[in-house]
Amino acid sequence: MALEKFVSKTLELLQEEREAEIEETRVWQENISLKDLQNKGVCLLKLQIGSQSTGLYGRTVVILEPRKHLGFSSLPSNSFGPGDIVGLYDTTGCTAASQISTGIVTRVGQASVSVAFDDLKDGHSLDSDALYNLLKLANDVTYKRMKRALNTLNGYNNGPASNLISVLFGDTKPTSQSQPKECYQCHNSSLDRITLALVTVQILCCAPSNVAVDNLVERLAQGKAKVLRLGHPARLLESIQKHSLDAILAQSDNANIIAEIRKDIDKAFTGMKKEKGERGNMKREIGELRKELKSREAAAIAQILKSADVVLSTNTGACDDGPLKFLPAEHFDWVVIDECAQALESSCWIALLRARKCILAGDYKQLPPTIKSQMAASKGLSLSLMERLIQMYGDSVVRMLTVQYRMNSAIMQWASKEMYHGRLTAHSSVEGHLLKDLAGVACVEETSTPLLLIDTAGCGLSEMEVADEQSKGNTGEVDIVDLHIKALTEAGVKAKDIAVIAPYNLQVDLLRQKLSAKHPELEIKSVDGFQGREKEAVVLSLVRSNRKGEVGFLAEDRRINVAVTRARRHIAVVCDTQTVQNHGFLKSLIDHMTEFGEVRTAFEYIQDIVPQNYTRDHKDAKTASSSTSTSTKHKVKDQPSSKAKPGQKKSAGSSSKENAAGSEKQTKSSTSAEQEQSKGRRAEIREQVERFMKDLNQSELQFPSSFNSHDRLLVHEIAEELGLIHESKGEGSERCITVSRPPVSKPAKEEARAATEEEEETIPDSKSEPSSQPPLDLKSLHLERMKREQKKREENAQQKKQQNNIHPAQGHSSKKAKGLHQKSLNKAFKGVFLPINDDFDTLISSVMKADSVCSFVKCKASVLTLGQLCLFCNRQYCLSHHIPEVHGCGDKAKSHARMRISKEGVLYAGSGKKDKSMDHNKKAYLQRKLDSKLKDMASQRKPKNKEKDG
Repeated sequence: MALEKFVSKTLELLQEEREAEIEETRVWQENISLKDLQNKGVCLLKLQIGSQSTGLYGRTVVILEPRKHLGFSSLPSNSFGPGDIVGLYDTTGCTAASQISTGIVTRVGQASVSVAFDDLKDGHSLDSDALYNLLKLANDVTYKRMKRALNTLNGYNNGPASNLISVLFGDTKPTSQSQPKECYQCHNSSLDRITLALVTVQILCCAPSNVAVDNLVERLAQGKAKVLRLGHPARLLESIQKHSLDAILAQSDNANIIAEIRKDIDKAFTGMKKEKGERGNMKREIGELRKELKSREAAAIAQILKSADVVLSTNTGACDDGPLKFLPAEHFDWVVIDECAQALESSCWIALLRARKCILAGDYKQLPPTIKSQMAASKGLSLSLMERLIQMYGDSVVRMLTVQYRMNSAIMQWASKEMYHGRLTAHSSVEGHLLKDLAGVACVEETSTPLLLIDTAGCGLSEMEVADEQSKGNTGEVDIVDLHIKALTEAGVKAKDIAVIAPYNLQVDLLRQKLSAKHPELEIKSVDGFQGREKEAVVLSLVRSNRKGEVGFLAEDRRINVAVTRARRHIAVVCDTQTVQNHGFLKSLIDHMTEFGEVRTAFEYIQDIVPQNYTRDHKDAKTASSSTSTSTKHKVKDQPSSKAKPGQKKSAGSSSKENAAGSEKQTKSSTSAEQEQSKGRRAEIREQVERFMKDLNQSELQFPSSFNSHDRLLVHEIAEELGLIHESKGEGSERCITVSRPPVSKPAKEEARAATEEEEETIPDSKSEPSSQPPLDLKSLHLERMKREQKKREENAQQKKQQNNIHPAQGHSSKKAKGLHQKSLNKAFKGVFLPINDDFDTLISSVMKADSVCSFVKCKASVLTLGQLCLFCNRQYCLSHHIPEVHGCGDKAKSHARMRISKEGVLYAGSGKKDKSMDHNKKAYLQRKLDSKLKDMASQRKPKNKEKDG
């Protein structure tokens, strides 16, 4: 039978999952120190008691803080959150013997964490002078409840859910009355309307997470229905705690009696501190008071449950051993399960056994349930009830809600096209909303666009790897996210309305370390941790940037769909397009944002970035080059609309269809043609820069603000190659790039000016020609101009002699040979003035003399013994001027160092050369191995010597 097979298989897989979780916890406790656990964010060490009180409806709330008297003002970076089950331990360790109690986290801040305890060990308060450890615990209650529900399902005979069970396992075909309904992209407000339409009957509404249930409570509380929220108050949002069972109990007829009992409990705690001799009596009194409190609350629970129109809880909160045990089996008419695609099917059956009909709402195009055991997931544990029903019945049981109430239409269109066959539409209330429409938010470029792509390709911001971690991070993207968050908050966007999402936990830790202190209300979570949530603005860091083009588990389409669709008004994606475009689904996202949004390069955010050329495999390089050039073409066409003035936005928006059509044609163009166009644009910009370099009277070159992001990237790269200073100026539509020559120190300028005056006195009527090479400093310009004047005088002399025909052919050939020889010497000894009309010996002596003196202007120090050769200008300098920053090669040295660090990922100290000396531990190991080998060889020789002697 299908039911029995399903139950037996699921029980085995749940056991595998539980064993995997227990094994992970065991490995942590045995192999990882408490300090490492704290670094992983699952443990907090040496906390002290800030305060202790009775709250949350009879529970003890303890606020734990770091040791402030020692200068620890904030908690370490951690992953604790409201609703987490934690263990409180003394400082001897985190073992069962040292455990004081278990509780539930109610609130986590930068400087404290609040935990609610039902019962403290020995029933007494904590010592405010002692130190404690806090550790996250695995919860076995959920597994016990799911197993109990599956066993009940297997033996279910005559009950309200009999017909529903037959339909869900294929024994009976669904009819119009018993048909389960399922929603794909179901927004909470849409589900609320379904629930409100059913308020004439008794409804049990569930979801796999507390956050999802709380969202439903917030919407339903706005109507006339009586809403009751089950669950621990510590796990609920503050805004809906008044609808919790504990809060309603506190307002019942027994509220005064309950309040008096709480006061008596607090007095008993105080008495235990003052009168140690009466400790035993106080403990008994506290126990009796708590029993009376619970009995009076239990008496009122049944009445409150029966009077509620909609009862809401998590899937596991609807169990038989909870408050619902006070209701009859046939009390509920409908069970509504939201986010069903993200819940284990076994958890859904806890609630489904309580009603005759059900509505399953969710989106199976998003992430599946989180499972630790990959083996159990591959065997079918990750298959949700919603997906199984769709596979069984197809579209006959599907009702898709096509109107969404969250995203701007530009954000929605990509997800609609790629995941939902283009069937989604945006409601008029959200279709065009932007950040600038929020109260107190200024109209700037960042708040006026729903789509922003920040491309780090070619900027050398490669991903980092930690040896003992499987996770990945990217510090360069962290810096860019920091700058973008700063721009949004300065424009008036509140930090609580912004979310930063990253697919890797290591990147989440790096982002928290960078941003949490600056923006305490900013939410920074992984993709899995933010599922089911939404924010006005979302900044997504994709992390991956490598030479092989590997994207890792970013290749999971549903993960990216979840990350992008969390945004309401603005989504900013920070990524290396050369890397992520190797995956087709990610490429579709990049193409969509390039076509309909704004594209920026990382150079616009961080000035000190050296371009990094990727050396991929042939296949990867071909893919990356074609995709990059395609996205560049899209942006060139779309750039005028994104940079248009407010009065031109309407016309720019009307031309988006033409841009889309043009982009489809360009995608079909050949790779060679795209490369030629890119090369042509680079050559055009390079020619402008070189003209600026030739014009010595022009101090700087400013490129127009109409340049798109690709053109600005080319300007940055070309200026860096030629040793020029390049920086972005202005904001928004006025953003432009200014290129200028590197600064020269004042003494160098004066010496160069003096040398120029001497040269002008020697050759007053000469005219200099523009140099075709980039200037390094004024001295280089001066020496090169001297070479050009020599060459010009030589050519004029030869032309004059040829016209007059006064020299014989032999003499002419000898002069020509001498001139050619002079040119070769000039080339060999660049920048050295060599006399033309002197004999060869004088020529050689001039060269030797110039080569033996420091090349710095007016420095006569000898370099024959202690000279230093500069690697950048290939000249000899004395010890006073050999440093590149002194004689004018500082910018080249700085650029070379940046390039080396970006390529090798290592910052060398001192001379810049890697320390190749052997590690002393390895050296000692090799020495021991050598000694052992020699000892073995010696022992093998002794028997041979004895045999010979015998």
